[in-house]
Amino acid sequence: MRTQVVIIGSGPSGLLLGQLLAKAGIEAVILDRVGKDYILGRVRAGVLEQGTVGLMDEARAGKRMHAEGLPHEGFSLAFDGRDHRIDLKDLTGGKGVMVYGQTELTRDLMAQRETIGAMTVYDASNVRLHGYEGRSPYVTYEREGITHRIDCDFIAGCDGFHGASRKSVPEKAIRTFEKVYPFGWLGILADVPPVSHELIYANHPRGFALCSMRSETRSRYYLQCTLDEKIEDWSDDRFWDELRRRLPAHHAEALVTGASFEKSIAPLRSFVAEPMRFGNLFLVGDAAHIVPPTGAKGLNLAASDVHYLYAGLTEYYQDHSTAGIDAYSTRALSRVWKAVRFSWWMTTMMHRFPDTGAFDQKIQEAELDYLTHSRAAATALAENYVGLPY
Repeated sequence: MRTQVVIIGSGPSGLLLGQLLAKAGIEAVILDRVGKDYILGRVRAGVLEQGTVGLMDEARAGKRMHAEGLPHEGFSLAFDGRDHRIDLKDLTGGKGVMVYGQTELTRDLMAQRETIGAMTVYDASNVRLHGYEGRSPYVTYEREGITHRIDCDFIAGCDGFHGASRKSVPEKAIRTFEKVYPFGWLGILADVPPVSHELIYANHPRGFALCSMRSETRSRYYLQCTLDEKIEDWSDDRFWDELRRRLPAHHAEALVTGASFEKSIAPLRSFVAEPMRFGNLFLVGDAAHIVPPTGAKGLNLAASDVHYLYAGLTEYYQDHSTAGIDAYSTRALSRVWKAVRFSWWMTTMMHRFPDTGAFDQKIQEAELDYLTHSRAAATALAENYVGLPY
């Protein structure tokens, strides 16, 4: 079998790239090692930058997002027992973000791909990349005991941090940068109304907390926790009690609790791999970079990678120019590192670190005070939060 682009991974970045390429008349086959139901069962991020919203519209998959998503014009930084609202719309000249669950975004992209009859292969095991350093790349995979081969012009590795794409690159050809944080996030999903109509990022002596939502009736809450915590030690009652302790009193009193239907602990890390292109292989999204979720950048960074790669491949096929694909890694990494910086900064400002001394704590408090009393500082936060331009 032959196609123009093989996309490895049918998460949001792979599906979004596939839809955009199809719109441009470029053939692409998507492979994934797991099944559709497994992919749709994963719970992930839910804050979309305007650039991501625009790409969903361009991919003709944004109708339900606009109908059911929640546009947000600000969020709250909570510390010293008080709320300090960051007015995104005012600070950025009218911009905001969209709260819409990644699972729903993935579902929309899958449905659109099925509508146009494009090919996606699920449960493709033993995926291997071949010849991408030359002019004749191809991908092999196994399904139901049969080995298949797809020849192509380009391979897009959208298969995440643990996927086959980055692992196939020779160790000497890639450089990685990593910071592991000394805590994790304990998160729950519950079918209860959100405590606030906007997100709350709380800095508290007991640790960070985040109040988010997936809809007007489904809430997503997080608590900073140690890396040795165990899920089974956290009953719903214990979680709600701890969340109340970390919120300003008026939010704690208004908090509606209920049974959770999803609970998990996620470690936090910053990770970047350079470059993001190896011959005719391009790394996209989590295959190339990971950020702590504090800045809501993971999914959005994957979308910006898709933007740059889609533009480059379109230029290649329509204008017979390699300028766009040649510049892909440089353009993507420039934006990646800015988002990595922002996510690191938000994480260090909002969390309590185990080795923080009295001096460091005073610096954190001064940073928060300056941020909420300086329009210039708040503007820098806001323009990063809504998303830097592509």
